[in-house]
Amino acid sequence: MNPLLVLSGGTKGIGKATIERFLSGGYDVITCARSQNDLLGLQKEMLVKYPHQTLNFIVADLSLPEDTQQFIHFIKKQERHVDVLINNTGIFVPGQIHNEEEGILEKTIETNVYSAYRLTRGLIGDMMQSKQGHIFNICSTASIMAYPNGGSYCISKFALLGMTKVLREEMKPYNIKVTAILPGATYTNSWEGTDLPEERFISSKDIAETIWSANQLSNNALIEEILIRPQLGDLD
Repeated sequence: MNPLLVLSGGTKGIGKATIERFLSGGYDVITCARSQNDLLGLQKEMLVKYPHQTLNFIVADLSLPEDTQQFIHFIKKQERHVDVLINNTGIFVPGQIHNEEEGILEKTIETNVYSAYRLTRGLIGDMMQSKQGHIFNICSTASIMAYPNGGSYCISKFALLGMTKVLREEMKPYNIKVTAILPGATYTNSWEGTDLPEERFISSKDIAETIWSANQLSNNALIEEILIRPQLGDLD
């Protein structure tokens, strides 16, 4: 049986690129997103390219606790060991703490932090029992460096990195690996409409390849944090 990747938010950007990388490496995949049409398109595209793997999905908005529980239930119904879990769901709304719209912090925390917390808690028990698995949290350079228009996004990504560090310590006795990925500006839908050239950004495929490589280390080694920036440095 193929190993299994569970990845949240899989239809665009880093999520989609990572799914394709793991499918090409022989993994089956379970994912979710808010748009059924996007999920159906992803499944059709990937299964044409990788007919020997399976890609299952459920429509879910992981900012909502009930949808996260439905996703967890869907995964557990497959009765498969989760080899790799990637918490990728996230949103970015530019703004500053003093002038953001009311509710932006709550929505951003729900999406960027609580979704990862709930999904991890829902799946980690089986990993602990088998003493096997690798969890990746998609953090950001905003997890370690605040910037003026980051507002709630920076707050949420600082929190996600903190959660990752705590989880790393907790999972040492269970042989479960935990890695934080901290990308800088990556060419995804978040930058749609920008005047900057695409080569000024990190490619989603580079992030996917980095995650894949980190997962290939022996059981005796772990990359705890991976900081990735554009070759020419951060965007102003």
